[in-house]
Amino acid sequence: MYTHILVPTDGSPLSDSALEQALKLAKGMGAKVTVLTVIEPFQVVAYEPEQVAATRDAYEKYAREEADRRLARATELAKAAGVQHDTVALSADDPHEAIIQTARERGCDLVAMASHGRRGIKALVLGSVTAKVLTHSDLPVLVYRPPVH
Repeated sequence: MYTHILVPTDGSPLSDSALEQALKLAKGMGAKVTVLTVIEPFQVVAYEPEQVAATRDAYEKYAREEADRRLARATELAKAAGVQHDTVALSADDPHEAIIQTARERGCDLVAMASHGRRGIKALVLGSVTAKVLTHSDLPVLVYRPPVH
């Protein structure tokens, strides 16, 4: 049914769980997977330009290392599952737009991602990348929710 699944990850345990489930789905359907992580740009208010430069460099180094770690973990999981895969790291102000654009550019026919399941004020204040993808994507989106305890 689906041949190419985009799986965004933020490195959280819930996102890792969604990746594992998406890999099982891909294996069962013989689909390829592209794993995407989005690096949000550095943003800060500072009084001295030197503060911003030093902090920006440290943030960008950390963010790139973290993205590489996430994608290395995704590669390990995909290889272990026997699923053809690719990985992508992008910098973007709006992660949901990067997810949708990457899915289109890569020819994906499904987006499979986690949702933290926030409701009410938390969802309103914190927003949800998943909700934005659901709202703006013309591709099917499979949402993996956290287990209910």
